[in-house]
Amino acid sequence: MFENLNWWEIGALILLALLIFGDRLPQVIQDGLRLIRNLRNMARDATSDLSRELGTDIQLEDLHPKAFIRKHLLSEEDEAALRNPIQGLVDSVKRDVSGINDGLKDVATAVDPRRPDPAPAVTPATPAAASPANKPATFDFDAT
Repeated sequence: MFENLNWWEIGALILLALLIFGDRLPQVIQDGLRLIRNLRNMARDATSDLSRELGTDIQLEDLHPKAFIRKHLLSEEDEAALRNPIQGLVDSVKRDVSGINDGLKDVATAVDPRRPDPAPAVTPATPAAASPANKPATFDFDAT
């Protein structure tokens, strides 16, 4: 909960709480902890009541509608029958995407703007040979 706060910010929050609540701070902390404890007990009681009414052991994660239907209404065969038509499509798309990624990797390694220009085959002995017209063309990724 406080992983993105550093020690200075936590200290400032504690100082602010002391200034706002003063001598009542221990009582406010106790009331807050009691509230959290009561909420946990209420959630635990609600899940146990629901488990008892349905006749199965239900966890809090099972209350999500998709998970509830998957666990309690569909058998494993029904779930597999629902997944089979879609799974072939998913596998086909994954193969296509991996083929595209491989092709893009090949293009990226063949034409890399960070790669140094290859050494010229002829040393520039004359001014005509040193002109930019004789320089090999490089691919510009930023060009539109």
